[in-house]
Amino acid sequence: MAEGPAVQNDTEQLRRRNRELSILNAIAQALNREVDLSQALNTTLAQVAKFLDLQAGWIWLMSEDSQDSYLAASQDLPSALADNHRLMEGDCYCLRTFREDDLEGAANVNVIECSRLRNLVDGTDGLRYHASIPLYSRNDRKIGVLNVASSDWRELSPDDLRLLYTIGDLLGIAVERARLFQRSAELGAAEERNRLAREIHDTIAQGLSAISLQLESADALLDADADVERVRKAVRQALDLTRDNLEEARRSVLDLRATPLEGRSLVEALAVLADEHTSKLGLPTNLEMTGGARPLSARIEAGLYRISQEALTNVVKHAHADHVVLKLAWTSDAVTLSISDDGVGFDTESIPTERYGLTGLSERARLLGASLQLESSPNVGTRVSVSVPL
Repeated sequence: MAEGPAVQNDTEQLRRRNRELSILNAIAQALNREVDLSQALNTTLAQVAKFLDLQAGWIWLMSEDSQDSYLAASQDLPSALADNHRLMEGDCYCLRTFREDDLEGAANVNVIECSRLRNLVDGTDGLRYHASIPLYSRNDRKIGVLNVASSDWRELSPDDLRLLYTIGDLLGIAVERARLFQRSAELGAAEERNRLAREIHDTIAQGLSAISLQLESADALLDADADVERVRKAVRQALDLTRDNLEEARRSVLDLRATPLEGRSLVEALAVLADEHTSKLGLPTNLEMTGGARPLSARIEAGLYRISQEALTNVVKHAHADHVVLKLAWTSDAVTLSISDDGVGFDTESIPTERYGLTGLSERARLLGASLQLESSPNVGTRVSVSVPL
């Protein structure tokens, strides 16, 4: 007996609902496994592209302390955008309408034309339009925009759009959770620094008091013309205590992981560093940025700042340069710091590591999981770049 139209319609709806639940379940499981924000966003884009048969996608996020946006993740960007980071900087139509709370009319692939692709001919992979899904926190605070695109410019069905909005809700929760996790990690680091400060007070400070008492005793014995052996004993005890406290101090300093940025962002700290080298050392130092600043973990920011300090110190000591450029470049999957000077340079085939401090730079880059590149030639200058995968 053949099924009637009503039964067929109910069966089709059931299949569609099962498909949607399967997609949402896969994405929710992927997001629940991730506390790293970048990884969570890239995982979601991959899942969306797979299940909805979409060609490309990218996610804009708003900085927590401003309305500035940055490219947080991307999936299969056309080469025209992937190879030209400047095209993925700054504002665009979908971001402006999002800030103005007017994305309702722009929520379909056949309605909104990508302003970044509008005047391009080559390298677009046939992309011109995209859907824009707003991302909000649980208290309706703006978080960002999810863009997805397909080269056939098809109109997404109401079911697909509803599914994308639900995915947007999941993404908003994941972004909030990742940011809370980052803040809790930073709070834990601050608490650990306070613990170490108390430990230093309870160990090193008390040890120094004991040393002071022994030296005072030795001084008093000398004034009293006491036996030399008694004086020597007091001095030896002071020396033993000094060695013990020196070891304790070294251990505490190695354990202490205080940020060198003093509460500033990496960009702000580098701007201060560049100004100091320009004004105090007479070495003109410029800071340039491309790609749109995005939040980084405290560990990465501290590491890149230390690398900048060390590299600039090497320039001052050895390069005899007239000008230095610090450059920070962000992409969706990496941040790259480069320090370039117009100094005397050197032959990279016979690198004098003890002179240029490259061992220290390499070690800092390794601790960040970063790659380090060195370019230099005699009388041409030197460029050191460190790329940290995100």
